[in-house]
Amino acid sequence: MAKRIVSVIVLILIMNGMYAQTDPLIQARTFTEKKEYEKATEIYRKLYDRNPADIDIYNEYLELLLTVKDYKDAEKVIETQKQVRLNYPIPFIDAGRVLLAAGKDKKATEQFEEAIARLNGDDNWTRQVANKFSEIGNDDYAIRTYERAREQLRTTYLYAGSLSRLYAKKGEIEKAIIVMLDGGQPYMVNASDDTKAGLLEVLGTDPKKLQAGQKAIIKKINEQPDNSYYSDLLTWLYTQKDDWDGALMQAIALDERLKEQGERIMDFARYAVKAEQYEIAVKAYDEVRGMGKEMPYYTVANNERLGALFAALQKNVTYTKEDVTVLIKQYDDFFNQSPQYYASDAVRDYAKLQAQYNDSPENGIEILKKALEQSGISKFLKGQCKLQLGDYYILRGDIWESSLLYSQVDKDFREDILGEEARFRNAKLAYYRGDFDWAQGQLTVLKASTAELIANDALYLSILITENLTPDSNYIPLRRFAYADLLLFQNKDKEADALLDSIVTHYPEHPLLDDILLQKAKLAQKYRDYNKALSYLTIIHDKYGKDVLGDDAVYRMADIYERFMSKPDEAKKHYEMLIVEYPGSTYIQTARNRLSALQQGVAIP
Repeated sequence: MAKRIVSVIVLILIMNGMYAQTDPLIQARTFTEKKEYEKATEIYRKLYDRNPADIDIYNEYLELLLTVKDYKDAEKVIETQKQVRLNYPIPFIDAGRVLLAAGKDKKATEQFEEAIARLNGDDNWTRQVANKFSEIGNDDYAIRTYERAREQLRTTYLYAGSLSRLYAKKGEIEKAIIVMLDGGQPYMVNASDDTKAGLLEVLGTDPKKLQAGQKAIIKKINEQPDNSYYSDLLTWLYTQKDDWDGALMQAIALDERLKEQGERIMDFARYAVKAEQYEIAVKAYDEVRGMGKEMPYYTVANNERLGALFAALQKNVTYTKEDVTVLIKQYDDFFNQSPQYYASDAVRDYAKLQAQYNDSPENGIEILKKALEQSGISKFLKGQCKLQLGDYYILRGDIWESSLLYSQVDKDFREDILGEEARFRNAKLAYYRGDFDWAQGQLTVLKASTAELIANDALYLSILITENLTPDSNYIPLRRFAYADLLLFQNKDKEADALLDSIVTHYPEHPLLDDILLQKAKLAQKYRDYNKALSYLTIIHDKYGKDVLGDDAVYRMADIYERFMSKPDEAKKHYEMLIVEYPGSTYIQTARNRLSALQQGVAIP
């Protein structure tokens, strides 16, 4: 049987070789590659005479004739094309190209003009002709092509992106900007995303080009002061220049001019929050608050302002106890003035601030209990609050109360990701208690979760349990590790650290050692001892790099260098290390994105 299969394969290869030798087009291409142009020309001539409508043969034959500078035959070939494809503009461009190569510039221009004259407004023809002109390096005629189409269709906005790119390619930035701005006019209700994307492509991050863009937009605003489209674009352009204060001033001016009562400023503030420009976002919210309590966005601005402040606090690795106290006071004042917000997402931030940043789980629990009593609270928010409440009961040591809450959410959201999150937290509780078999049963199902984060967490915990239960069924080291994990969750860091050390002392060869090093690295990072964290992570990579935590260690090192130590070169080195050494890592895409941003000089927060 095996001999028969080999024979068949050999026969197929022989037949393919014979086909390649007998197929004239393949022969012509082979001769061209070998620069045996006379043989190739003879075959192409016969093929073309036989079927002049075959566009591939025509193009390849024409290229060959240009290569050997046989301009006379090239002109004959093109004349045939003009008859085969009546009125089609492309053969006239080809004719112009041949005439240029032959040094007949004037006649070439006549052919190019004829190609333009044969445009009829058809979009396909327009784009094909413009692309053809660009391919032969004649951007002026490509521009003429689009402009001719605009004239025929009596519009000033079609092909704005293509025209703008062509002008930019020629270095005519002002024209490129004007064309792009005019192209957005049909969408003046809001600044067109296409226009913004186009401007970004043309302007990039070049300060001079951005300045030219600003100048052009201001000119449009002066010409059409009541047109909010251009003002909106200017606000956006300020943000691209990283001039957020200028953007805010523009948003305030436009909001006032159009009597929008703070709506535009709110939109700007939300945009700033998404860009993690929290300071300017707070300024924007303060502008709305300053309009007075009777204005429609006053309370909403108060709420979202606190969200921006809390997001800034979480991002700030050097926040102080005083920072937390000040923010708690502002939350207290807000909820006293607007108690209806106990039924909103703001209550979860308020509880988290108290429980995790103010080290007061009791306050966090009371806040969430009050939220659950609200008549207007949504089912989903109720489930989220119960999960968070369960976490804070763990901080207090009420493990069974936590499990009850998680089970309630699991039951209420059985087919929802929130239910999967509840099941994972219950599985982790079982792990904390040392009930590894039950935890594994839950984790096996959760590894197939549609939520990537839950699936990854479940996979990690499952592997941790599987790989660290020794053949002699000695559960003691893993139980100690799990309990240390619980202590860390409860912010009992010293006790956890001591328990982790006890495992190393009593079980120096146990496979948990790399996991212990990772926990110690996390602890060091929590207390901002980044050099110590890096030392632990380096040991993981150097000593246990081929195990499951190798990629995790390298990624964490890169992250520390980038975000906490401001060492972009070291960060790049470690992102590259991750990509090369761990191509199958779940961190790979994030590492590529961050590396690309660092190479472009853009820091990812």
